[in-house]
Amino acid sequence: MNYEKLADLLFPHIDKTPEDIEKLYPARELPEGARVTRLGPSPTGFIHLGNLYGAFVDERLAHQSGGTFYLRIEDTDDKRYVEGAVDTITSALQFFGVQFDEGAGPDADAPSVTDGSRTGIGTGVYGPYYQSRRGEIYQTFVKDLVRKGLAYPCFLTEDELAQIRAEQEANKETTGIYGKYAEKSRNLTFEEIEANIAAGKPYVVRIKSKGNQVDPAHCCAESGSECFTRSGAKCVNHDGTMYIHVNDAIRGEVAMPANDQDVIILKATGIPTYHFAHVIDDHLMRTTHVVRGEEWLMSLPIHVELFDKCGFPLPTYCHTAVLMKIDEETGGKRKLSKRKDPELSLDYYRKEGYHPLAVKEYLLTILNSNFEEWRMDNPEADADDFLFTTEKMSSAGALFDLNKLNDVSKDVLLRIPAADLAQFMADWAKEFRPELAPLFEDKEYLTRILDLGRDGKKPRKDLIYARQIFEFISYFFDDHFRIEESIPEEVSDEDAQEILKRYLESYDHSDDQSQWFDKIRQIAVDLGYAAKPKDYKKHPEEYKGHVGHVSTVIRLAVMGRTQSPDVWEIQQILGEQRTRDRIGLLLV
Repeated sequence: MNYEKLADLLFPHIDKTPEDIEKLYPARELPEGARVTRLGPSPTGFIHLGNLYGAFVDERLAHQSGGTFYLRIEDTDDKRYVEGAVDTITSALQFFGVQFDEGAGPDADAPSVTDGSRTGIGTGVYGPYYQSRRGEIYQTFVKDLVRKGLAYPCFLTEDELAQIRAEQEANKETTGIYGKYAEKSRNLTFEEIEANIAAGKPYVVRIKSKGNQVDPAHCCAESGSECFTRSGAKCVNHDGTMYIHVNDAIRGEVAMPANDQDVIILKATGIPTYHFAHVIDDHLMRTTHVVRGEEWLMSLPIHVELFDKCGFPLPTYCHTAVLMKIDEETGGKRKLSKRKDPELSLDYYRKEGYHPLAVKEYLLTILNSNFEEWRMDNPEADADDFLFTTEKMSSAGALFDLNKLNDVSKDVLLRIPAADLAQFMADWAKEFRPELAPLFEDKEYLTRILDLGRDGKKPRKDLIYARQIFEFISYFFDDHFRIEESIPEEVSDEDAQEILKRYLESYDHSDDQSQWFDKIRQIAVDLGYAAKPKDYKKHPEEYKGHVGHVSTVIRLAVMGRTQSPDVWEIQQILGEQRTRDRIGLLLV
């Protein structure tokens, strides 16, 4: 077979060589040890917690080492493309504090780069950062593989593929095109290929895998030395199978049978498969570390062979653990599900109003086992000061717990200045609860509300996320004020009226906290209630109740609830007139 002639037959429009492309993407000028990472989502319109989980790993690896983190949109599958998805991806990640140094932007309609220029779509000179705009680049490398006899056109029809699969399943063999099942396509003559193309028969391009079977004559069990057949692959079990050995940054050494499949690298449409596109892009964009979910582990042998065939150095793979949760029905662990678990979507956290710093901090507790210990030793430090390492990442399922997130959020919000939290609430309301936005226009009033009880040795930790925060503070806004609970059993309706009447008569907004409570204590004593709860507990027969029951009546009138932060402080925020008006509402 004249492979040079075959390559020209299949790709007559490609006049560049891999060397020409390589010149356009030189090695990055970065400090020694700097890491280059990427996030490569598909533009489906759905960005989930797993994307954010991986993005934090990418960002930390790159920025802690003085490297580069970029965004690449893997949009080779037209069927999965959703209009506006790139904007959704970039805005969601930006909201959660994920900062890219370069990569794809929203201009998805920009022209392809076909003139030798490295200026691509988005920011940076290693683009285009949309795979759909890199067709000529991929085809250049596919043509080179054909020229070297490492890839070939395959004209197998859907019916023929189905027959092969049925035979393999009947024989309990691995399905796919390999070995004898690949011979028909591998052994086509140039004339047969030329005739098929002239007849308009569709075809794909497959790699010509070396297979994973060791020649017994060269097995290390016989020769006494290791039997390498290609980069990263060797026979270690002496079972006749070649194994790849890859040092995963999270899992350590991973050993798997080498690839034996003639996988497709170019579809009949001329679009590359994900396997091939990511190999070319990660090399040309000089990616040093590939962070991806453990579901991609099974594809690792394919990628090792593709890197080897293209003559590229293998990047460092980091296969993260899948996000798990405890199933409420079974009590066992299971993967987070798009169908069952709304918390998988990043939209869930934005709509509920989780602060991005809280989500980031919680994910760091999952990502690195020593983060919580570091946080205890550095309670006021920025989370970015934490030294993240892949060695501290778990290779088992990472357990996601919404209750733990809520606990972390309480601590994180306590470290955020009340004024900043007020702005966050206002921004959240504008986007997700516009009917509440007017209530938050008075930033000074909202700031005083959110700052309530945050000082002292034991600050209150009542605030979790925006929707819950509003429910917690809603009584500060007249249109949302409701009497939600009942007066204590120890207080009669008649006494409740008398308590409120006397309280209103004695109320002086300028009283300090001590003066204010002395008046409540006096009302309690005058009406037959103990001045101290402990007195009532010792001699309940001598009193109707205690001062706490009396103050609860006042609390209900002002807040509508029996539990709240300090009543005196709340009244200082509400103001004298609003306080008097609320008490007056309950007086008959």
